Amino acid sequence: MRLSLQLALVTVFSVFSFACGTPAAGETCNTTGFLCESGTSALECKLGTWTSLPCKGTNGCKREGDVVKCDMTGNAENDACASSAEGKGLCTLDLTATLECRDGKLIKTNTCRTCSVSGDLVTCQP
Repeated sequence: MRLSLQLALVTVFSVFSFACGTPAAGETCNTTGFLCESGTSALECKLGTWTSLPCKGTNGCKREGDVVKCDMTGNAENDACASSAEGKGLCTLDLTATLECRDGKLIKTNTCRTCSVSGDLVTCQP
């Protein structure tokens, strides 16, 4: 099985500056891009609303220059995922299944004896 794995550490996020403080999940927005909401979550402006995205991996959510990095390696089935991650995948935390971002949430796509990641290749051994 071959899935692109940009989810492990999503790095295509844009960064915004706000004069009146940081936006919160559920508030309206009129832009595109991402922010760190906290050390363990990011915000994405989706369809005019800030949406919270979990970053449960050990690196959490970090801003590095003009890029927001969200470590999703610890995320689970049904967690929200970024629009930039649609169609991309990762292994479950216990390495027994693959998850793919579909319609804004992580969906279990395969059960594996073992799941591994190398670069942007996800391999599921049946």
